[in-house]
Amino acid sequence: MSRTPPGGRRTAEDTAPVTSTGAAPGTPTTPGAPTTLGTPPRGLVQVLVSTVAVVAVISSLGAPLVPLIAETHDVPVTTAQWALTVTFLVGAVATPVLGRLGDGPHRRAVMLGALAVVVVGSTLAALPLGFGWLLAGRALQGLGLGLAPLAMATARDALSGSRQRGAIAALSITVVAGVGLGYPVAGLVADLGGLHAAFWFGAAVAALALAAGALVLPPARSAPARAIDVPGAVLLGTALSAGLLVLSEGGAWGWTSPRVLALAAVAVLAAASWAAWALRTPTPLVDLRLARGRWAATAHLASLLVGLANYLLLSSVTVFAQTPTGSGYGFGASVVTAGLVLVPFSLASVAASRSARALSDRFGPRVAVPAGAVVLAAGLGLYALTPSSIWLLGAVMAVAGVGTGAVFALLPTLVVAAVPPGETGSAMSLNQVLRYVGFATGSAATAAVLAATTADGAAYPSAGGYSALALAGSGVAVLTALVTRLLPPRRAATVSPAG
Repeated sequence: MSRTPPGGRRTAEDTAPVTSTGAAPGTPTTPGAPTTLGTPPRGLVQVLVSTVAVVAVISSLGAPLVPLIAETHDVPVTTAQWALTVTFLVGAVATPVLGRLGDGPHRRAVMLGALAVVVVGSTLAALPLGFGWLLAGRALQGLGLGLAPLAMATARDALSGSRQRGAIAALSITVVAGVGLGYPVAGLVADLGGLHAAFWFGAAVAALALAAGALVLPPARSAPARAIDVPGAVLLGTALSAGLLVLSEGGAWGWTSPRVLALAAVAVLAAASWAAWALRTPTPLVDLRLARGRWAATAHLASLLVGLANYLLLSSVTVFAQTPTGSGYGFGASVVTAGLVLVPFSLASVAASRSARALSDRFGPRVAVPAGAVVLAAGLGLYALTPSSIWLLGAVMAVAGVGTGAVFALLPTLVVAAVPPGETGSAMSLNQVLRYVGFATGSAATAAVLAATTADGAAYPSAGGYSALALAGSGVAVLTALVTRLLPPRRAATVSPAG
């Protein structure tokens, strides 16, 4: 039997897995608690999943297109990598802003507005205006990354029981799986029509998602509007921007140069100021207090770590595949072929999500989550051996996809169970922020390592650079397994995984 502390709010430690009415984990059953919106609109889950998939594809278009961006705009590959990094940087700041707005009565308008900005950003990136404008368009596309937690909050409000839990898990996996499934299509478009055609493709699918959302998305539950924490947004954006610049450009500028040291000091000061501000203000951009409790804190940390390990792989593997064979390790693959390498990753992620939930049902998340992290570590370890054929590289991606899919399928349920329904958007925003920080850090680290392992006058990095990235990612995945294995045993008995 669960316990209800004074005040009527159930804590993460006290929430029963499923109530007699079939409520999802963490859903209060006390009088006056928020309820779902009644019968959900037809096709709601499909529209939510497709919207998140579209945003995932568009936001990650930079990965397979990095070599083509460098060639088209005559910039180094490490500079072109910012076409990927800037999207996740903006997404990390935009996600909590949209999450805060979406916790109020304007969720539908916020989601449609974000999709409209993604259409504008895709169009700007598609126009032949120069590298700076392409980066600006990619930054606007990053706003769409904040839609994932809003989609999860919509699913929680509109659905109940197993449909709710299954939808939330599917949305979490779609953030990852949508990347690989969209890459080959974008690559084919780029092969046939060039770089800008790929971004026109992104604009078209974003416009379709906007139209579908306008027809299907329901209004949010009745709730007061939330104030936007502007100082928090500025401090968080400053900390992330300065930190990523240090990581990606430190090797080129010199790690002890005044510019790098000054940026590092700004990053540390801004991050500390943001954390202090977030804990003091009544309406923080990201409510760090929602990470209280060992279970929720571990889920958030795992998202950061797996996001980092994931993008040390995803942001480098397409460059690896497209490197000419004359380098001694690459396959000289086209953009579309490099995109196809990621299809096994996405398919394995989706397949592993259901198996992971079954494993968690049987043995608990403190077994299932570390198991997924160990599989991801194994995939990255195989990548470190620099596969000798593109088929082996695809097999490596499948192994990594199993691990990534397993972990990301289980983490959202743990977060959702730890907070009341009214804070779902904010709690998932924190989780997504950390995931995107991991993505952005992985992308920036990839650029830094590949730049450091490119000899003077050489056109391409050495194979050792990719091995170093893979081993670092494998170590991060092992750390994730250790951290999640230390979850308190009694919590495993009180959380029912999504499914």
